[in-house]
Amino acid sequence: MRRVSAVMGFMGFALAGVLLMSGCQSTGVNEGVYGSDNLYGDPLIADIPLNNLDGLPTNGDRTLFAPVMFAYDSAALNPAQAAICEAVASHLMGRGGVILEGHADERGSRDYNLTLGEQRALAVRAYLIELGVSPSQIQTRSYGEEKPANGNHDESAWSENRRVEFAIY
Repeated sequence: MRRVSAVMGFMGFALAGVLLMSGCQSTGVNEGVYGSDNLYGDPLIADIPLNNLDGLPTNGDRTLFAPVMFAYDSAALNPAQAAICEAVASHLMGRGGVILEGHADERGSRDYNLTLGEQRALAVRAYLIELGVSPSQIQTRSYGEEKPANGNHDESAWSENRRVEFAIY
């Protein structure tokens, strides 16, 4: 009985440590902006605060291409959305760049949705590179659930919010 109690105590202590560490957030200028800027070949690391964007493009034109949409709880690129990526790749050949902005619907925790948004952006990034776009032309960002395309709380709205937008610069 003592052994079970000791194990349960240790598990509670470990869980408290994990929860405490996961609650720590950076409070920078760009609060809520997460991603992995790859303009200069930085390593891909999901869910890192982007607090120092000096010298990097921070915005672009989102009207040139429709967003790529994703299934619920998925970062798999739908083959039906490939034509959008192919048009973006064709546009980027030899000029400019793109910020891939990953989004999720409101279901799930904030951290989970930030990670899912980043995974979606990275899936699109991988396909653009496969199509011949230079990695130096691509940045990724995740906004998770923070910037919904549709603010309603139903399946129709959620399906519009599971996306990657192209901010062309």
